[in-house]
Amino acid sequence: MDSRTKIGKDVIESLTLAMYDDPRFIYREYIQNSADQIDIAVENAFIATKEDGKVEININKTAKTISIFDNGTGVPKDKILQVLKNIAQGVKDRAKHKGFRGIGRLGGLAYCDELIFETSYKGEPVKSYLTWNAKELKQIINNREKNEEATEVIDKITSLKTENADAEERYFKVILKNISNDILLDKKNIIDYLSMVAPVPYSKGFIFKKQIYEKAKKLNCKIDEYNIFVNHNIIEKEYTTTIYDGKRTDKTRIDQIHELQFFEILSSKNELICWGWYSISSFTQQIPPVNFARGIRLRKGNIQIGDEKQLVKLFKEPRGSLYFYGEVHAENTKLIPNARRDYFTENTTFKYFEKELKNKFTDLHKLYYFSSNIRSKKRKIEQLSNFKKEYDKKKDNSLFTNPDEEKKYQEKFDKLKDDATKAKQQLKTYADNFSENDDNPHKKIFDKIIGKKTANVDKITIENDTKKVPLLTDNLSRHTKKDRKLVSKILAIIDTALTKDLAENLKQKIIEELK
Repeated sequence: MDSRTKIGKDVIESLTLAMYDDPRFIYREYIQNSADQIDIAVENAFIATKEDGKVEININKTAKTISIFDNGTGVPKDKILQVLKNIAQGVKDRAKHKGFRGIGRLGGLAYCDELIFETSYKGEPVKSYLTWNAKELKQIINNREKNEEATEVIDKITSLKTENADAEERYFKVILKNISNDILLDKKNIIDYLSMVAPVPYSKGFIFKKQIYEKAKKLNCKIDEYNIFVNHNIIEKEYTTTIYDGKRTDKTRIDQIHELQFFEILSSKNELICWGWYSISSFTQQIPPVNFARGIRLRKGNIQIGDEKQLVKLFKEPRGSLYFYGEVHAENTKLIPNARRDYFTENTTFKYFEKELKNKFTDLHKLYYFSSNIRSKKRKIEQLSNFKKEYDKKKDNSLFTNPDEEKKYQEKFDKLKDDATKAKQQLKTYADNFSENDDNPHKKIFDKIIGKKTANVDKITIENDTKKVPLLTDNLSRHTKKDRKLVSKILAIIDTALTKDLAENLKQKIIEELK
């Protein structure tokens, strides 16, 4: 009896098609491997700095092919099989490198007929091609009559060949042929995806990026950034200072990022667990979807973990994260991305990270509620001022339907005046609690919403005189008092049956006809 442990062929499917929900992950996996090789190339003085490294992605929708090229180290000929064929035997340092499990490179097998790793290493006059026959792999996995082992299947579907090359060549290239998934061939979609997922610089138009770099430097942290191109288009993070609503082709400005707030979480031993930033705006509403960079994003090695909703569960209410732009940069080496790279593996540091970050997000919850509260009070003052103008217009132009309408206006004014007076006092209380040079984000929100001054509620009044109320029917002097009274009743019914604008228009037409 054979007591040797066997690993069946289905494990290959589990590590490819069944591993991820979003097929676009393959770009992230190949990019993080390229980023690691560029880092190693810098360490080995193959290139001077990260800025000299590049990752070039080419999407050919017509030919249904994708290639991902980097000018990192490449792979030496004698390590091709060890590095590119063995599974889950990564030789990288998980505390240092972005990709370390040795399974991410298999992701492309689920979406193409042929996966090729092409590489050349400096000093070797040869380039190597390791080809995975993904089409044959799927046929073998789907054949339920045979129970081959995973290693047997991999040996069957892979082949290695070499060609002569310039000894100075140094690169690594992933080629996927006959792509079966349309999303992977959608250039615009992939650019959007990578702009927030990949380790790329902030956009040139994001004026707050200098502050972010300065904060990272102060904490002795680095934000890994690489030159990544998709069909010659440079990729940058899509953060903007303006918040829009609508569609990308037809959008309007609804708010503005005024500044950023920074935070960090330290362990009980004063070790940095993570640091981050979030945007301060007027928080007029949740940031609409047209703003692709919305949400507080979790990053490790400047590569996004999960999606924009990954940290939603740590907010007091799910919608809270989408009031902000922001990033949480995980720095502690014990915060280890899981195999799917949609969160971290569970350990003591991870649990501490979650608990403390949840406490930080309580402050964010208070911010947008504070903003809502301030705007509500400001609206009460504006409502009083606007109602005063409406009353004066009706009175000056004899637009009241009957004395009862004017009386109701006075009663509503009194109610609005009372609400506005309370709102003004509450705003004053907030203002008195802030010092002149207070750096509190609540003060900054208050100043942006309220401005230097608001209307003087005490001076907004209406006269409660005993003079006869000017009515619409006063313009019907050629009609009898009885007729005018009937018209007044009709106008009152119109007031109750129609919206204010429709009622006013119809009443004016009736008066014009009866003059």
